[in-house]
Amino acid sequence: MIFSIIICFILNWKLSLIMSCIIPFVVGSSLMFAKVITKETEEQLNTYSKAEQIAQEVFSSLRTVLSFNGRKYQQKQYEKELKLNEWFTVRKDIAFGTFFGWLFFINFLVYSIGFTFGSILMSDDTHHTLTISEILIVVNMFAQALGFLNAIGPFFQSISEAQGAAVSVFRLIDEVHDENLNEREILEENISDEKSISNINGDIEFDNVSFSYPSRENATALNNLKFIARANQTTALVGSSGCGKSTCVSLLLRYYEPSSGRIMIDGQSITDHKIKQFRQNIGVVSQEPILFGLSIYENIRFGKMNATHAEIEQAAEQANAHKFIMKLPNKYETLVGERGIQLSGGEKQRIALARALVKQPSILLLDEATSALDNVSEKIVQEALDRACKNRTTIVIAHRLTTIQNADYIYVLDKGNVIEEGTHETLLAKEGGKYQTMVKMQQSEKTIGTQDGLMNMAKAAAEDEEQLFERVRQLSESEAIDTNRRASMSAKGKSVFLRLMKMNSPEWVFILIGCLACLLGGLRGPTFSILFAKIINEFNDCKYSDVRRRVMITCGLFLLTGAVFMIVNFFQVTILFLNYINEFFHVRLQFVAFGVAGAKLVSRIRSKAFACFLRQEVAYFDRPENSSGAICTQLSSNAAAIEDMAGSRLGVICQALSMCAFGSLLGFYYNWQLTIIVAIPFVIMLIVTVIQMRLGSWLKTQSDLISSQASTLAVEVITNMRTVKQLSMENEVLRQYSNMVHQVLELSWKPEAVFAIAFALFWAMSPLTLGLLYWRALISVENNELDMGDVVMVSAFGMFALEALKMVGMLARRIGASFAAAHAFFDLFDRTPTIDNGSNKGQELTNFSGETDFNQVKFVYPSRPTVLVLNKLQLSIKSGQRIALVGASGCGKSTIVQLLERFYDVTHGELLLDGVDIRKLNLQWLRSRLGVVSQEPVLFDLTIAENISYGLENIPMNEIVLAATKANIHEFIQQLPQGYETKVGVKGSFLSGGEKQRIAIARVLIRRPKILLLDEATSAMDPHNEKIVQVTLEQAQTEDPSRTSIIIAHRLSTIQSCDLICVLEMGRIVESGTHTELVQKGGIYYKMLNAQNNGH
Repeated sequence: MIFSIIICFILNWKLSLIMSCIIPFVVGSSLMFAKVITKETEEQLNTYSKAEQIAQEVFSSLRTVLSFNGRKYQQKQYEKELKLNEWFTVRKDIAFGTFFGWLFFINFLVYSIGFTFGSILMSDDTHHTLTISEILIVVNMFAQALGFLNAIGPFFQSISEAQGAAVSVFRLIDEVHDENLNEREILEENISDEKSISNINGDIEFDNVSFSYPSRENATALNNLKFIARANQTTALVGSSGCGKSTCVSLLLRYYEPSSGRIMIDGQSITDHKIKQFRQNIGVVSQEPILFGLSIYENIRFGKMNATHAEIEQAAEQANAHKFIMKLPNKYETLVGERGIQLSGGEKQRIALARALVKQPSILLLDEATSALDNVSEKIVQEALDRACKNRTTIVIAHRLTTIQNADYIYVLDKGNVIEEGTHETLLAKEGGKYQTMVKMQQSEKTIGTQDGLMNMAKAAAEDEEQLFERVRQLSESEAIDTNRRASMSAKGKSVFLRLMKMNSPEWVFILIGCLACLLGGLRGPTFSILFAKIINEFNDCKYSDVRRRVMITCGLFLLTGAVFMIVNFFQVTILFLNYINEFFHVRLQFVAFGVAGAKLVSRIRSKAFACFLRQEVAYFDRPENSSGAICTQLSSNAAAIEDMAGSRLGVICQALSMCAFGSLLGFYYNWQLTIIVAIPFVIMLIVTVIQMRLGSWLKTQSDLISSQASTLAVEVITNMRTVKQLSMENEVLRQYSNMVHQVLELSWKPEAVFAIAFALFWAMSPLTLGLLYWRALISVENNELDMGDVVMVSAFGMFALEALKMVGMLARRIGASFAAAHAFFDLFDRTPTIDNGSNKGQELTNFSGETDFNQVKFVYPSRPTVLVLNKLQLSIKSGQRIALVGASGCGKSTIVQLLERFYDVTHGELLLDGVDIRKLNLQWLRSRLGVVSQEPVLFDLTIAENISYGLENIPMNEIVLAATKANIHEFIQQLPQGYETKVGVKGSFLSGGEKQRIAIARVLIRRPKILLLDEATSAMDPHNEKIVQVTLEQAQTEDPSRTSIIIAHRLSTIQSCDLICVLEMGRIVESGTHTELVQKGGIYYKMLNAQNNGH
């Protein structure tokens, strides 16, 4: 571009100087458009990020969404954000369409100015030295220099979009907050050398520590807290939910800094230690162990990145995990699934313990490490914990006071302060004390196991291992994605395009108008060619006195034509924008966006895909390729890729194809011999374009497989950031993520080389073809077969056709990627779920009583077909009965609940409700009659009131308050600054485990379910709140005597009053009866009871 302008000044500086006046104008307007498009792209991405957050939250908590019929609510929330996103997409496309039309106008303006002032200078008697050839060279070179803007036009939007996307990324990178100053050093620290880890040990002292969470600054979590945990001793922290126990752990791990006071180890402030080295000296085992979707080996290694295989095995042995791991088909390389879904609670807990022990920490923090486990698993884990606590400074947080009786010192917390302290014996002897009261409340709350009381620990562990052996086959037997089918650009590609157009059919009128505008835009090349030939003829045929007048007339036509095509190009997107504005005001200024056809199509595809994902059976999401991260990637990047086939780029492609067609037809009309010369490279470029499309489709499919894995890792890391920080694994996850990105780059090298060769070929083809054409034209002119006007016209036709095809070719790879993305979506749309979660078909029983019958039910999970989870289960539950299910991990208790919710269908036998096969019932109606409280409560990033009323419509506030009161959470909510309008954070991260559980119980109580399903509903609560909530749950039964309750429990207090207790083993009921009957029978239950009373 610069060299072209320099040559122009050498040839004729006066004409070049006149024409160069347009350069600042062109560059300035281009920068202005770039700024506008970048800004609109940033807004577009920001608005979609909110929709993506909804998708991530929904698909990572899918069972909860389905249980409470939250599908429609989440669909509305998602579509609401999509509509807002459309508005910014419309504005971005308007800016791009205007810019592209402006480039066309500039192209005609350059020729108009050049020929006008060239004719003026030429007609002046003193400037006869300016020849026609000089004018043509200067004008053409200036036009080509500025014409590069036309060439990069298709990429201009991509560049601006990239700039818009980069804005938020760089803002995040550059962002510095006071609270993360301590974290900035983590990625720079290198602790691969074990000697670099200082030996942090000694008394842990909280010295008048006060703290309030940033999200709840008006609520004091700790109030001048003061206590000491002695070195190499076990210190226990007990108290009711929300008293500050877990907050102490968060402060000790330096997730937050105290508002006032100090935390010291051996008299030295913890802030004096490097944060990463400090955390490496602390091992943490929490109530809800977080595992990542990798191998067992990798999960344990996260505790110590440079651990050897021998060290990992040693840690697994210390955690009583080595034996069951070695029984697995792939041993330590066995994948555990997303969030460790392939493992039972006890198995996950042991892996988490091994992860904590592999670093040989000086300090061990146990936060309710065994509260959610059954008796067998608890004994195995507790035995490992007892060994691990020896010769370590240990802080134990517990609700089950039996687990801390042997602690060296116990602190009782209430409202963020210590109210009692001492050993178990001294606190128990304190009459009327808080600790004594808590112990008495737990005297009958012993953990129930489901195996023979005489079973020794080795046998228990062996059975646990055997159950796991078959259960983890899921990942190795998952269905593989047929990537070849998606990558294919065969005849099906045509049907994909037609299906996309069909989805865009609501806007067919406006698409038609846009296509007609593109068709008119295709006349730009031929029109320019005719005017250009006319200019040449006038320079040749006219006298100097007439040149000026004749040329200025033609230049005026140049200017008028440029303006027309600018308006036509702008009209392609503007007509749709006007439709949007009409709809915008029609709905009274609500942000219900109807942007350009591409934006509408992308939004429609995302919405339909979101709904289709929610319709799929739960087993579909058990497969690793359908993780929440992979789904969000498809909704985000694949949908955006489709916009290349339907957005503003489609207008560019249509106009280019129109120009190719008109140019070819007119070329054949004027001189078919010369046009044949142009047709040869035309065919070559067309073939190369098709190859690029196929290669782009293949690359998109393959890179998406890796990108979905990277997205899944990113989602796991961000969702479980506390675990990442606690394990100091920031560098490791960054390395893994970088490796995945690098794999995409490696995959792209060869295709990118092909794209580069094609790009070079496209740019070289035009001048080569022009040289060949002029050579052949010269022969025709010498033989009087053709005049110069026809030569100029045909060559211009050919060049415009080739330039148009070059424009399409440069977009070919993106078109191919669009087809691959469309294939993926249509595969989803065409899939028929085995259980349609969106179906409204089926019976709705008018007088539903809740009577339930399992008749010889056998069940295997679709992803684990070799494992018989339920084996000829026979169980009848009468209306109004309270049934308890007890058993070790993997015996089938939770499976029964999932079958009742119809997440899965029975493999053999019948499941009847009021005598009707559950498969014949309306699914939405069925789930509305069920109320589920699970062991790990899932809340959404909504207000407390919205979480309680989740899945219901038009619930008055007084009913929400009543449900919260019954669940013993109302007083706590009232103390919050925003009360019921307080946001609970992602997955309830702003609340403690007990607080989340009580809100989850309130969410069930407000629904007044006919069948109540309680899966360890009170396991996360302290004794005081558990007692109150237990009374509440019993009252729920009393207020509706016909309500059926099915309780999965490990604690005796929650099941002794049940009408029927069923002991499950290996998927069948081995013993059943009331508590009294089972004790009198003296069988398995009786032995379990004795083992419990003689245990802890």
